Amino acid sequence: MNPPISQTTPSPYVTACSSSVSSCSSATSSTEISDDSPPTSFRFQLQHVDHHYPTKSYSYRLLAVLSEHVGPVSCLALCGEFVLSASQGKDIIVWQQPDLRLFTKFGQGDGSVKALVTVGNRVFTAHQDSRIRAWKVSRSSENVFRLLDTLPTAKDYLGKFMKQSNYVQTRRHHKKLWIEHADSISCLILHSGFIYSGSWDTTLKVWRISDLKCLESIKAHDDAINGLVASKGIVYSASADGKIKAWGKEGKSPHFLKGTLEGHKDASLNTVVVSEDGRWVYGGGSDGFLMGWEGSGDFASWKLVSETKAHQMAVLCMCLMGEFLCSGSADKSISIWKREAYGKLCKSVVISGHEGPVKCLQASPNCVGGGFLLYSGGLDKSVRVWWVPKHFNQIQDTSAIQSTAEQSITLC
Repeated sequence: MNPPISQTTPSPYVTACSSSVSSCSSATSSTEISDDSPPTSFRFQLQHVDHHYPTKSYSYRLLAVLSEHVGPVSCLALCGEFVLSASQGKDIIVWQQPDLRLFTKFGQGDGSVKALVTVGNRVFTAHQDSRIRAWKVSRSSENVFRLLDTLPTAKDYLGKFMKQSNYVQTRRHHKKLWIEHADSISCLILHSGFIYSGSWDTTLKVWRISDLKCLESIKAHDDAINGLVASKGIVYSASADGKIKAWGKEGKSPHFLKGTLEGHKDASLNTVVVSEDGRWVYGGGSDGFLMGWEGSGDFASWKLVSETKAHQMAVLCMCLMGEFLCSGSADKSISIWKREAYGKLCKSVVISGHEGPVKCLQASPNCVGGGFLLYSGGLDKSVRVWWVPKHFNQIQDTSAIQSTAEQSITLC
């Protein structure tokens, strides 16, 4: 059970740290919440504890627990001065940094949210009802997100529903237009002017951001697609079939398969990340393993270079922050790994604090103290904000000490 949320004075680490990932909306200046905002808009829980060692002092902090969601937290996005979190309870919450106050809510009643991404002043959300929704900050009110359209759009439907050749068999006695997903959309990414959506229906669809038109539908895997990531013009899809596939595009031609990375037999791959230079790809599996591949653009020489038993249960999410890889698991823990030579992973710290599986992670590089901010969303309905130092002497584990009054992090 989460301790009660109380109004507090922000920590220096919160007030000095900000996430400048991209410009999200025209509401980039400091804006007061309107009178009709929720009464808990300025309430959040702030916790930290210092630990001193004989030779060196480490300060490892859980900065905040944000507990406004009515359902399990399913996805996170960093967007300029805002953090967006979405829930299986249909609500999307916008938190304003640096004080992490509740800025606004939107999206209620539009189906369980599975993924969200942001570009400019627009937000795209993927839902269990197999649709994508596009939102935009209202011009009349900076803290109101207005629904722009639902994908596939009505215009896209009208252009295709008359032709029988535009329909595909989804299951026995059921047909859908090829522009429609036939099952829950599990992941979204934005890359090079396109939106990519991966679904449990095993397809990868490509949408043009400028007009929201569906351009391609790729039968990408033999089982559900669980994760997507893009780098250097390549889109990587991770699937329950135990494979990561790389998709490329040349000019105006359709996407094509460039290569396949094989995971463990009978283990689903739930998440995938790729390094900035595109040289390293890491996948997280249902068997608790992190797997790393090294290769080149042609995929002819890609090879498995790392297999690490990272968690006792399934790896559900990952994110990269420079030389660090962060993994979240169904075992309720978060592990921080340092990437070393030849793609090897060395465990730096384990964070235990969530009361349910850790479903999503995001990291922000802009923080004082030589560290970074890590945001985690869990099936315990909470978003937690951690300050992670970048330098460790040794492997450290953290455990949460909970009471009705406080929750702190202890380094062992």
